[in-house]
Amino acid sequence: MSTDETSPEDFKNKRGGDHSHIKGWGIDIDPKNDPTYPIKKRTDEEIKGYSWERSEQQPINIEVLHSVERPNITAVFGTAAPPRGLSGMIRRHAFKKSESSLGRWVPLILADRINMVEGVLDDLKQGYLPNFFAERGLKSEWKYNRKNFVIKTATVAAVASAALILLSRKSNK
Repeated sequence: MSTDETSPEDFKNKRGGDHSHIKGWGIDIDPKNDPTYPIKKRTDEEIKGYSWERSEQQPINIEVLHSVERPNITAVFGTAAPPRGLSGMIRRHAFKKSESSLGRWVPLILADRINMVEGVLDDLKQGYLPNFFAERGLKSEWKYNRKNFVIKTATVAAVASAALILLSRKSNK
């Protein structure tokens, strides 16, 4: 399909072939085997709802990333956080890949993490010191998951201490 307009014919199996070797295939062919039978009257009215007119295109005044599987930009899209910085570069690269590719999703997760660091740096640049305890939900973690909170805190402290020790040893030499 190259447009957003669909019809019931778009959802029919046109490939044909014998699929009886697939367990469960055609289980809904017999209406007496349908769990909603005889209560539901089969009129296929619900399929008529698959047809719709495309909404008016939202003005494109920022960079919008969209899937390579999609020939056009969706009629409506978010504008709150356009791609920017290092995370934006990673997102642009990831959106060149197919949606079924790990080469798309792993970079997008990495870009989210980098975007979080970029946001903290932006806050610091503007003179705002983020409240990590509140923003990361650590109060709830302390209240409802204290054991893991202590383990995580001890792990972060140990890794940070080890990093400081290693860095101070190298600078002394």
